[in-house]
Formats: sequence, C-alpha cells, structure tokens
Amino acid sequence: MIDAFSLKNKTILITGASSGIGRAMAIACSEAGASVIISARNADRLHETELQMIGDQHISIIADLSTLEGIDLLVSKINKIDGFISNAGVVEPLLLQFIETTDIEKTININGISTIQLTRKLVQEKKLNKGSSIVFTSSINGNKCAYIGSTIYAASKGMLNGFMKASALELASKQIRVNCIEPGMVDTNLLNNSSSISNEDLEVDKSKYPLKRYGKPEEIAWAAVYLLSNASAWITGTSLVIDGGYTLQ
Repeated sequence: MIDAFSLKNKTILITGASSGIGRAMAIACSEAGASVIISARNADRLHETELQMIGDQHISIIADLSTLEGIDLLVSKINKIDGFISNAGVVEPLLLQFIETTDIEKTININGISTIQLTRKLVQEKKLNKGSSIVFTSSINGNKCAYIGSTIYAASKGMLNGFMKASALELASKQIRVNCIEPGMVDTNLLNNSSSISNEDLEVDKSKYPLKRYGKPEEIAWAAVYLLSNASAWITGTSLVIDGGYTLQ
C-alpha cells in the first residue's frame, strides 16, 4: 500500500518550483523518494527550495519558460524523466475594460502556451519514459467558476484543461498519463505580498469556503504526488478539484 504512493526510483521535473505551490511540490516529491529536477527563473529562490528538499540527488535548472529558447535549454539538460509537473504561472487580476494586448499575451503565454510548448518538446525529444505521468496546475477558475477580474487568467487555465484532455488521449498509447489539479485559493506569499487585498477582504473570502479556510501549498503538493505515483495508474484525462468545498455552492 505504501509503495504504491512512493516516488522512489522516479525522476520528476517540476517547473515554477521557486515558491508557493511549486516549492511545496518539490519538497513533497523529494520526501516521497523521487529524484527531482526543479526549474524556475529566480536562482536564489530556487536554491532556497533545494535547501528544503530531502536528499542530495536533485538538480536545479534556471530557465525562462516564457521563451522558446528557455524551453529548449531546459529540455536539452534533461535525460529521461518519469513525471512532469507544469506549475509555472502568473496571476494578475484585471477588469476586461482595462486589459491591454500585452496583458493577454503575457498571461496566456506563461500560463498556457509555455506549458503546451514544453510538453510538446518533451514528447518530441522522447524524454518521457513509458508509464510517465504529467500533471498541470490549473485552477477552479479555468473550469468550475470565475471571479470579477479573472477573464484572462480563467481563459489561460481553461486552455490547460482542454489541452490536458486531448493530450491524455494522444499519449495513452504510450502509457503516459495526463491530468490537471484545480486548486481553489491557496495561502501563499502571493496573498501576503498583495497591496490590493486587505486582511479583512481575505477573511470575508475565506468564509465562502465550507471548510472556512484557504488551502495549504502542501495539500496541493500531496495530490500531485498521488497523480505522479503508481497509486493513480488508472487515472488520466481527469481534473482533480481541491477547493475545500468551494464549488459545491
């Protein structure tokens, strides 16, 4: 039973691993026994993640995945992997009437297109072992619900959900599984560092969740470990909602 959830003898690539959910995923995967390749743009923060991981078999790769050059660089430094978590992303709430073309391009590119390009490259270069698992960090805003100011963010995450389903079908013949995780609001530094959201606003928003709190990064990370492990070997093309019951209402 325990072995089914283990990542021992697996090599896992995690993008966006320098903070928040991505950092928690890297730590959790290392605790589950994996050799982890972590990637992000910020070298200092990525090093902080590595210091918190268990074991010394891990690799850090600095790469800007918003560019094709950065994607090519990352893939060129990878041998065979058994799992891939695409977690890099941005959240910048904007009302539709104030959105500029540059805002659309930035969010869609980082949250959606870069994931598609990286996945395509990993498949084309045959970097994924048979039986590999791919996990995209999406959001309940891309499928189940939205909020005012989330038009472009929701569109980018909706793109991931559609890509996940189609790629799950295509890669099934290679025994490669593809799934999404759809978190609700998670308590990360993005909230703590926000100048536009007060503590009072956060408490009001938390009250909308049946469990009366936001998620913790490690709670999303544990779900990723499950989807990467043999325990989920018959799961593909699925979005796992982790939202404290928010979308029940």
